[in-house]
Amino acid sequence: MEVLLVAGGSPENWPDLSQQSFDRYVGIDRGALYLLEKGYSLDLAIGDFDSLSSSEYQRVSDKAVEVHQAPAEKDDTDTQLGLAKTFEHFPEASVTLIGATGGRLDHLLANLWLALEPRFQPFIRQIQIQDKQNVITYYLPGAYEIKKNPEMKYLAYCCLTPVSQLTLSDSKYQLSNEEVSRPTSYASNEFVTDKASFSFSEGIISVIQSKD
Repeated sequence: MEVLLVAGGSPENWPDLSQQSFDRYVGIDRGALYLLEKGYSLDLAIGDFDSLSSSEYQRVSDKAVEVHQAPAEKDDTDTQLGLAKTFEHFPEASVTLIGATGGRLDHLLANLWLALEPRFQPFIRQIQIQDKQNVITYYLPGAYEIKKNPEMKYLAYCCLTPVSQLTLSDSKYQLSNEEVSRPTSYASNEFVTDKASFSFSEGIISVIQSKD
């Protein structure tokens, strides 16, 4: 199952969704309204909805199959709550999160670090963040082969934690059993074919394919 999870960031930063297919649509706070405005269905709406007027919230609550309204003062951000509730409803789903980048830097960092939370690590390979310039995926220790997104030029391996035995192969810049002692972005790498490989034994890595 493919789920599109939409946070409240501006649709101007959304990726092109015309070539992607989703089975369920989940809106986080204002992201729920954006889904309706773009003509999508709304299976689940989540958040405190403090960014919506009363008439906008009424529209969301009328159209959504299910609404989960949280108090404004809570431990989770709306996006954390949205991701948690999405996996409660659809634990086997692949989740594409959009509307989570751009705007406030504190929100951006919180969203990029979501996959580090222990409650989300069982789903880490099911989470992808997209915007119009980037596709972000997450990895636990292991060996992987990734395919080039035809729209993206650059490839980055971002060590979100210390990482052991990082090996990058089949890409323009390579590494062999590198010990990475702190969070580090190996940025501006590139594919040399339509696939690249990497492996590591400890830590968490995000892979970012991007374009200017």
